[in-house]
Amino acid sequence: MKLWKNMIPFGTADDFEPEITPFIVKGAKGAVVVCPGGGYGFRAPHEGLNVAKWLNTIGISAFVLDYRVAPNKHPAPLSDAMRAVKYVRHNASEFGIEKNKIAIMGFSAGGHLAASLSVHYDKKIYEPADSIDEENCRPDATILCYSVIDLGEYRHDGSRVNLLGENPSFAMKEYMSLHKQVNENTPPAFIWHTSSDSAVPVENSLLYADALSKCQIPFEMHIYPIGRHGLGLAPEEPHVAQWADSLNNWFKLIEFKD
Repeated sequence: MKLWKNMIPFGTADDFEPEITPFIVKGAKGAVVVCPGGGYGFRAPHEGLNVAKWLNTIGISAFVLDYRVAPNKHPAPLSDAMRAVKYVRHNASEFGIEKNKIAIMGFSAGGHLAASLSVHYDKKIYEPADSIDEENCRPDATILCYSVIDLGEYRHDGSRVNLLGENPSFAMKEYMSLHKQVNENTPPAFIWHTSSDSAVPVENSLLYADALSKCQIPFEMHIYPIGRHGLGLAPEEPHVAQWADSLNNWFKLIEFKD
């Protein structure tokens, strides 16, 4: 499903058209927009399709977001995430889900995108195109998987360059260091990471959780001692793979499913 019928905000540097692919479960209450990682340079398949299919097995509908990446820069990816949540919410009755049970989930740089929407959902990033853009794009929950959060000390260099260019301003680095943008209206979150992640330091998740805590936003966080970056569902790491069961239980807790 193409996100825009006509003009795509900020254009596209590579003729790519952002879209969402639905994975619908009949009778599902909640839905998740899934943002695969890839350093804002590509979209990792194992963090999209596989995750959506797993969500279906626990009774959650899913929408995999193919968002713009390099050579497209900010604010193109954030525009795609905003539009995706608006699109799903606008068509909630058609998809058989509840409008107030739409989460966003991201892995690595896709987690940065998910958290970007969770803190910047109220910003006017692009001009409204149609009735879909009249919908609220605030996610009802955020799921962050070994996510890029900080674009300063604990940054992932590739993600920052692909998103903001070689020499971003201090103000833009602060604006897109998402733990610095959390406030009392930021959605509740489920967060997991591995402390041995050598690509995206675990401090990224710790900083976001600390910011949520200071604003008294509910969150659940799991830090696993061993595991490389980019594990996805972590089939080869049984200890880390427990995150999926924990997320399933969290969905029950926040009433995204029965």
